[in-house]
Amino acid sequence: MNTSTTPIRNIAIIAHVDHGKTTLVDHMFRQGGISLGSGTEDRVMDGMDLERERGITIAAKNCSVTWKGTKINILDTPGHADFSGEVERAMSMVDGAILLVDCAEGPLPQTRFVLSKALARNMPIIVLLNKIDRKDARPAEVLNEVYDVFIDLDATEQQIEFPVLYAIGREGMAKESLEAEGSNLEPLFEAIIKYIDPPLDRSTEPFQLLVSDLGYSGYLGRIAIGRVFAGTAKKTDKFIRIGRTGAEEDIKVTDLQSYYGLEAKSIPDIASGEIALIAGVTDIEIGDTICLKGQGKPLPRIHIDEPTVSMRFTVNTSPFSGQEGKHVQSRKIRERLLKETMHNVALQVEESEDGDSFIVKGRGEFQMAILIETMRREGYELAVGRPRVITREIDGTTHEPVEKLYVDIEEIYIGVVSEKLALRKGKLLNLINHGTGRVRLEFSIPSRGLIGYRSEFLTDTRGTGIMNALLVGFEPHRGEFSSRSAGSLVADRFGDAIPYALFHLEPRGILFVPPGEKLYPGMIIGEHNRDNDLLVNASKTKKLSNMRASGKDEAILLTPTKVLSLEEAIEYIKDDELVEVTPKSIRLRKAELPRTKV
Repeated sequence: MNTSTTPIRNIAIIAHVDHGKTTLVDHMFRQGGISLGSGTEDRVMDGMDLERERGITIAAKNCSVTWKGTKINILDTPGHADFSGEVERAMSMVDGAILLVDCAEGPLPQTRFVLSKALARNMPIIVLLNKIDRKDARPAEVLNEVYDVFIDLDATEQQIEFPVLYAIGREGMAKESLEAEGSNLEPLFEAIIKYIDPPLDRSTEPFQLLVSDLGYSGYLGRIAIGRVFAGTAKKTDKFIRIGRTGAEEDIKVTDLQSYYGLEAKSIPDIASGEIALIAGVTDIEIGDTICLKGQGKPLPRIHIDEPTVSMRFTVNTSPFSGQEGKHVQSRKIRERLLKETMHNVALQVEESEDGDSFIVKGRGEFQMAILIETMRREGYELAVGRPRVITREIDGTTHEPVEKLYVDIEEIYIGVVSEKLALRKGKLLNLINHGTGRVRLEFSIPSRGLIGYRSEFLTDTRGTGIMNALLVGFEPHRGEFSSRSAGSLVADRFGDAIPYALFHLEPRGILFVPPGEKLYPGMIIGEHNRDNDLLVNASKTKKLSNMRASGKDEAILLTPTKVLSLEEAIEYIKDDELVEVTPKSIRLRKAELPRTKV
């Protein structure tokens, strides 16, 4: 197929987590004539294991469908602000967006974040109200909330006059009104062609492609992915790349490709407006411009929001290091982190003087947790410290990142949630009560106030609360506060966790290790009831003698231990503690291990 003669639409799909975006894309494939194949019948755009397990989109991905002769390039964007780098890259390649909103939940914070990026680029938006079949659906109210969001984000009059469609994503159906009959996604495809403008025809200008993503093929090597903003090119042409410094460098291109369905296929030429893949290039970065030799004209590099959180990644120095991981050396960890920065432009890595630790900066602890989880699944073993917010000096005053926190809870928990957030320097901005028994609270709170709060929030609301945050900027430092008041129960010797010892430690606090767990001095085995750390012997056994005790021997019944997930462990630790991460285990430990006591 010759891309220069095919009508094109480039769109992004914006939605909050669990609003049905990936399911909708599945049906767009099916109705666009794309075969999904056996074994990949659901959520085909969730290619990563973590995406399928968590039901979220982490990486922006490309695909395309063809509708009545028009090629529609679709970019599936993450719905979480921690993956802002992915969002920025996706927005640099499209001309419009579909805003997918749950008809019951309405627009949520992460939706606002991605939408703000689209509106800032003056893109037309199609609003799709999904899940209209829910019993608690309230389409009229949600539509009003969407208008409010557009107004809050300073949308233009033209952007506010958006078309509205109603859908049941899991049935692959959309319609123009609630009263209309719907059987397929034809109204959505027609709206895309009608309301999203085609790319400007700049085929006569010098060739320019902005690299927005990177891929790799064992057969073709490194692949640069991006949008052709101007000109046309053939595989036989001579190409150059223009990097950060503005210097031109010759590159050898082995293949030109474009997306057809889920696959990238070779094409003879690429033209203005197309999203293309250029194979064979080496040492290329996201944000570089690819041009034809003798026509070097760089495009503005992709702007990424500044990082707000940093974490220290170090080699694992515990007594158990090297027992479960395949990659344990600092050199291996360094290579993996630098490789991640090539794909994830929102991450920054700084090396320490000792060479054994690295400061990784990003947009949130959730983004960091996904990176750590990915690394441990690849066989890496490391230790990470507590997330720290990155402050700025503005006019001689320390400013810190501040977030707008949206909390959806039952009415009975208003008091405890408001009290806990006030202690973390949170300010209540708004309270909305729809009369359903649940209320929505809006707070302004420092980013550091949210570190370690999520698990406490779920405990306080008995697991029924929903919490979402959105970075709004930097404000003067709001003062210090204590995050975790409880101390730690710390093992004082090597050994196995013995039920007898754990039973007698239960009155001291909450235990994190089950019976039989191998322990080492300095390993955190639980949370102390008081604010100080306590060295304990969890390997103590019952003294045996030939004297029979009065009464019968009672079986030891232990309270189930609290097993911390990776995110919970990262949020839980204090500044003097680390999380030891291996492919098989997640352990908590003190940063400074005590002298070995056998």
